Formats: sequence, structure tokens, C-alpha cells
Amino acid sequence: MQIAQKSAGTGERAGLTDRQNAVLESALNLLVEGGEKAVTTAGVARAANCSKESLYKWFGDRDGLLSAMISYQAGKVRTVEVDAEALTVDGLRRHLAAFAHDLLDVLSGDVSLALNRLAIGQTVGKTNRGGTGRGAPTLGRLLEERGRRQIGRRAAMLLEAGRKAGLLSFDDADAAYGTLYGLIVTDAHLRMLLGEDPKELKKEFAGRAERAVTSFLALYGVEAMADA
Repeated sequence: MQIAQKSAGTGERAGLTDRQNAVLESALNLLVEGGEKAVTTAGVARAANCSKESLYKWFGDRDGLLSAMISYQAGKVRTVEVDAEALTVDGLRRHLAAFAHDLLDVLSGDVSLALNRLAIGQTVGKTNRGGTGRGAPTLGRLLEERGRRQIGRRAAMLLEAGRKAGLLSFDDADAAYGTLYGLIVTDAHLRMLLGEDPKELKKEFAGRAERAVTSFLALYGVEAMADA
């Protein structure tokens, strides 16, 4: 498929050099292998073969590094900035299906599963210790702000383009995206977090993505509403 529109697949990584992206990839691999405690400036510097000074210059403190890591990971879910005037039903369906498949691929990856399990463990541990203060951003909060919301904002832009093109009808793009997300992910992410082998689930990702898009268009598609 020829895509003349501007790709936002790495939009949240815009402005970073290849070297900086490679450092973030090394940091994510370190997280998977050694957990959150392994992600220190010294540890990342060793794993990425760069200086601690460079890390501070690029990402700031450790929270800034974690935030950049999550944004980098979220950027792996591709979306496109489309021209509403040129958007067709088939084009919208293809863009949504590609987004759905990418989302499932990223959520099923070792990095995303590790990030989410660590966030859950951190939250449970804090609750058991009676912690209630906000303080520094937790991993869970960073995942919500720099991960899911970041992906959601980009996906909402695609949905808004569909509405401007007269192909979709909804009152709130965020709510529509929430429906789309639920149709795509269903219980698959929970099952993987609980230990089900992602390799088995990946066999059904293409079909799952297509079914999710079909269901979404049945709910929000203007043509489907006209036929109802």
C-alpha cells in the first residue's frame, strides 16, 4: 500500500538521534534482563557503551530516562497523519488494522510485558507498605502518561481524520479510542501478563486485528449507521 501521508510510527522519537535511540533500546533490554533496579545511569552507560554525562545531557535524571524509554517503546506502535480529504473507507480500515496489529505486537513483546509487570509489582508493594503520597512519578504513572495516553493521542488523530472525512461518527475521540483499544486487546494482555505464552497468541493477531476493526466500524462507521 502506498502511504503518502506523514508516518507517526516513530513520531514520539522525533528529535532523537540513532545513537540516542540505540541507548534507549539497550536500557529496555537491561530492564527485561535485570528488572527496574538494573536501570541505573551507570548500568545503562555500561550496557550502551556511553558516558553517564551523555545520559544526563540527553535524558536528565533517572525518571527522565525511564520516561524516554517508555516513550520510545510506545513509538513502536505506528500511526499515520492522514489527509481527511483523501481518506477512503478502505484506507481507514487499512490504517486501523495496521495500528491494531502493531499495538498487539508491542504489548506482547518482552519489553512491554516486563514494564507492566514491574509497574504492577511496584504498585502492590507501595500499597502493602501503606504508601499514599504522589512523590516522584511511579513506573505505572509513567506507563499511563507516556505509554497508553501517548499512543491514544496519536490514534485519536486518525479517528478525527475519519470523522472529518465523513467516515466515522462519534462525540468524543478519546472515548472512541477507548472502545477501539478494548476491541483490539480484549483479555489478551492480561493473559500474557499472567504467563500465557505470547507466541501462541501471536498466531491469531492478524485475525484479531481485522475483527476488532470490523466491530469498531460497525459501531462508529457512518456507512454502517446508514445501513442500520
